[in-house]
Amino acid sequence: MEWISWVGYLAASLTTLSFLPQSIKVIATRNTQGISGVMYVMFVCGLVMWLIYGLLIDDMAVSMANLLTLVFALPILVMTFRRG
Repeated sequence: MEWISWVGYLAASLTTLSFLPQSIKVIATRNTQGISGVMYVMFVCGLVMWLIYGLLIDDMAVSMANLLTLVFALPILVMTFRRG
C-alpha cells in the first residue's frame, strides 16, 4: 500500500473516531440539548452522499469512514428529533 493510501486511512480513522465520544455521551445521557437538528440532518445527508461517492469510485477509505461515521451520527440525529 502506498504512503498516500496510509494518509487517507489515517485521516478517515481520525475524523470517524472523533464522533464516537459524542455518540457515547448522547446515548448514555439521552441529552441532546444544544445539538442543532438542522446541522445533523445536513451532516447525515452529506455522509450518505460521501458513502455513495466512495462506493462509486471504489475507494474503501472513503466508503468505510463515512459508513462508520453515519453509524455514530445517526443515533444522535434520531435522539435530537425525539426530544421534540
